[in-house]
Amino acid sequence: MDVIPFSTVEAKMAKRGKRSYSLLLGNGFSMAYDPGIFSYNALHGFVDTLDNALLKALFRVVDTHDFEQVMRQLDTFAAVGEVLGIDATLRARIDTARSDLKRGLIDAVRALHPEHVFKVPQDKCDACVSFLRRFLDADGSLFTTNYDLLLYWVLMRGELGGVDGFGRDRENPDEYVPEEDIEWSELRWGRNSAGQNVHYIHGALPLFDTGLEIVKEQYGEGYLLEQITKRIQNDEYPLFVTAGDGAQKLKHIRQNPYLHHSFQALATVTGSVVSFGFNFGPQDEHIITALAHAAKQPIPDKLWSVYIGVFSDADIERATEIAPQLKCKVHLFDSKTAPVWGR
Repeated sequence: MDVIPFSTVEAKMAKRGKRSYSLLLGNGFSMAYDPGIFSYNALHGFVDTLDNALLKALFRVVDTHDFEQVMRQLDTFAAVGEVLGIDATLRARIDTARSDLKRGLIDAVRALHPEHVFKVPQDKCDACVSFLRRFLDADGSLFTTNYDLLLYWVLMRGELGGVDGFGRDRENPDEYVPEEDIEWSELRWGRNSAGQNVHYIHGALPLFDTGLEIVKEQYGEGYLLEQITKRIQNDEYPLFVTAGDGAQKLKHIRQNPYLHHSFQALATVTGSVVSFGFNFGPQDEHIITALAHAAKQPIPDKLWSVYIGVFSDADIERATEIAPQLKCKVHLFDSKTAPVWGR
């Protein structure tokens, strides 16, 4: 397949007519910002990189890559043990395993990021805002499989107007109180999801599932990473998918209303999709399936074409291999020519 420059994609977008253009981001989006930090996705390989034989054995026995599920199993085992009268040595091992798992997650989160949003240079932020605006102005959506904060930071600083589905609800809607006394909730997803055009398909670090609702962490007394770390220390865990293959990821996605909503948005996307930094690997079979589903929708509201950004010969080979599975026109463009973080 021929590889075109990104300027050709831009020209297509400029002449789009009624067709929308959406953007699908993968880990290459973060790597393009700083490969020294993002060349390895610490959360994607969280389980595999644990330097703790006991924890690795627990993940293997529970048969999951979901750290929160293992944490729940440890909590359940500890509670049952209290009833059955387990000895102090075993109880101490459970407590140590929980502490080690929590500390490992916090270390992985910190290793994945610059210290805070203002470490992102203004020129890089401005360039990324311009790149993303192309798609929002083309009536498209932004989809990302990344867990990190880069997209969230850019959207916040750039005031792009993307709708991520989170908003505040009035806590006392059925009673009259002076405006200055109105109480508002933290940022919740659900009833605020109308018009959502920013989707974290695999979840993200600022998102938390409380069991009753999905909430988004916000800046408070400290930087966002500090706030997230405090939540983890208080046994609250970010909503993200760490499962291994595509089938396992899809199972996790279907069990959560926010993730399911975002995945369905991708599976019903219309017009064209441009991917950047997404290699459509074997672990991404669910994404390929979602796009193929979108391509099979009735005319005219269907996915007509996918533009896949490629960086290497291996990317070209993989994109050529999976192109027939997408059930629509597939074009390849040179990722290096896309000014995501500036030229």
